[in-house]
Amino acid sequence: MALKAPSAKRIPEILEMHNDKRVDDYFWMRLSDEQKAAENLDEQTKDVVDYLNAENDYTDTVMAHTKGFQKSLFEEMKGRIKEQDESVPYKYNGYWYITKYEEGKDYPIYTRKKEALDAPEELLFDCNEMAKGHSYFKLSGINISPDNKYVAYGVDTVSRRIYTIRIKNLETGEILPYEIVNTTGGSTWANDNKTLFFTRKDDQTLRSDRIYKYVLGGDPTLADLIYKEEDETFYTFVYKSKSRKYIIIGSASTLTSEYRFLNADTPEAEFQIFQPRIRGIEYSIAHFEDSFYVITNADDASNFKLMKTHETATTKENWKTVLPHRTETLLEDIDIFKNFLVVSERTNGLNMIWIKRWDGTEDYYLPFDNETYTAYTTTNVEFDTEILRFAYNALSTPSSLIDFNMVSKEKTVLKEQEVLGGKFDKNNYASERLWAPAADGAEVPMSIVYRKDTEINENTPLLLYGYGSYGSTIDPYFSTVRLSLLDRGFVYVIAHIRGGEYLGRQWYENGKLLKKKNTFTDFIDCAKHLIKVNYTSANHLYAMGGSAGGLLMGAVINMAPELFKGVIAAVPFVDVVSTMLDETIPLTTGEFDEWGNPKEEEYYTYIKSYSPYDNVEAQSYPNMLVTTGYHDSQVQYWEPAKWVAKLRELKQDTHLLLLRTNMKTGHGGASGRFESLKEVAEEYAFLLDLEGIEQ
Repeated sequence: MALKAPSAKRIPEILEMHNDKRVDDYFWMRLSDEQKAAENLDEQTKDVVDYLNAENDYTDTVMAHTKGFQKSLFEEMKGRIKEQDESVPYKYNGYWYITKYEEGKDYPIYTRKKEALDAPEELLFDCNEMAKGHSYFKLSGINISPDNKYVAYGVDTVSRRIYTIRIKNLETGEILPYEIVNTTGGSTWANDNKTLFFTRKDDQTLRSDRIYKYVLGGDPTLADLIYKEEDETFYTFVYKSKSRKYIIIGSASTLTSEYRFLNADTPEAEFQIFQPRIRGIEYSIAHFEDSFYVITNADDASNFKLMKTHETATTKENWKTVLPHRTETLLEDIDIFKNFLVVSERTNGLNMIWIKRWDGTEDYYLPFDNETYTAYTTTNVEFDTEILRFAYNALSTPSSLIDFNMVSKEKTVLKEQEVLGGKFDKNNYASERLWAPAADGAEVPMSIVYRKDTEINENTPLLLYGYGSYGSTIDPYFSTVRLSLLDRGFVYVIAHIRGGEYLGRQWYENGKLLKKKNTFTDFIDCAKHLIKVNYTSANHLYAMGGSAGGLLMGAVINMAPELFKGVIAAVPFVDVVSTMLDETIPLTTGEFDEWGNPKEEEYYTYIKSYSPYDNVEAQSYPNMLVTTGYHDSQVQYWEPAKWVAKLRELKQDTHLLLLRTNMKTGHGGASGRFESLKEVAEEYAFLLDLEGIEQ
């Protein structure tokens, strides 16, 4: 007798907007946070939990024959990771800071040493001890006071990215009896060592909308509200400038930004506005000597330019150009040192690091010789130094952390990622870049990696990965975990589709709002091109994406299901119309400039035309594994749960459709260092099993 898949009950809910009616049979699956948190479950909550558990049981049964394989994959992936490990130390304000991992333990240990690396080690936090009794644990926002006496830090034990800030006296080891709840986890000390600025979230939408000031010794519930962001499409944050002179409050939306600043020596004073927000103008600020440096897209600088203004005259009419806008180069960030300006930019999709002396006597680019790679500046907190610290890796090359002397141009490799197990040799792998013609004439880049002994033909299994939203670029990075696919004959490809910024700001602009479908057609065109040039065939092509990349998966399989044998959709954002119409859901209001506001009919019609949940139809779909987290605050669990229920109802095939809900975690999955590998092992077992690879 064939195993029967779960069948969710149908309770039609009519949703009407712009004289258009949608019928949602699975609307009932939505629970409030209060329902999920209640000790005694109401009938609706029981029904939802029972359904999610039934799907988990079904997935367990279908995947039961791979359990041994999953375990060996887990041990294989874990075996490549150096369990006894520590970070390269960095120095800040008289102390060297180090993060360590110990064998058999899931969480990091944070320590520091005063002035010299051979000084006695001080324990800041042992997260393994702190995580005891919690199924999820995350420490965030470690923030040391200027006198090195106190540390503020945030803890999340639910996985909804809601942190409680605590303060520890580093001289006595005492945790002070104050809890600051419902925060982002981050905070900033004023220079008086007793005033702490922090960001609080809206209880329901989780939008970070308020900045508070707390003075040590007081009651945190009576902390002073310093700033409230009233515009629901914006979020706010607070930090200290690298120069340590200013506390800065930022407000940002998808298209617009605004900053306020305050001398860190006078935390009781009022913040000054830097440049009032102008819709469509983005800017960010960095302080050096008596000036602010401004990265901005003002005056049609779509790829951004660098400007400068005196700290006493900060509004836009005072800004002077330092680096002009360049059509072919995206300005991404800057690092400021006493004698050097370091510019991080992207040309033709590739990271570039440009070093310039302030006195104008020299400028040059760091040389990189790979066809596709990732390079970025890392922890550069010291100001008066000739050393730039940056990281480099490629799809076939493990990550290296490098100190570069900007005067002598000498490179010191501080650490190269070790791949344990004795089988890895980077010379056995090849990486390259391929360009796929899109339907509208654009060329879509893809980064590719495979073992050199893999036969590339129509029978080669290939996993195509994509994201394509928010201007977020998926750079070609090295992964020890991915080796478990490559060593079994898979080719791995990242599609740098529109909606990301791989080819500059316009690449992003052409994949959002009313051009969002370019993201999906780009991915389909990449798949078609890979088949055309004989890297694989539809019988061996797989696709994967998570979050907004899960939306990509949902849209693509509605549009071209015949191209893929299997699809993994992780925490997928698939119920786009309903979510974007509901301003009580976390993230919604801040994303109107990304997707459009469906309360406007033009956007409603367009979003509905691609929203995966609204476009499921009676057709064949690929084999599918869908994953979610019950406590996810970014893509609520009910989106993938409803989607799977509707797919079960309508799909016209006997292919696998599996839903895995982690009942203990949220958007990022399991928190432990190795626990998350079990989730990857299940995903890989799903793919490999479809290929008939059993070991």
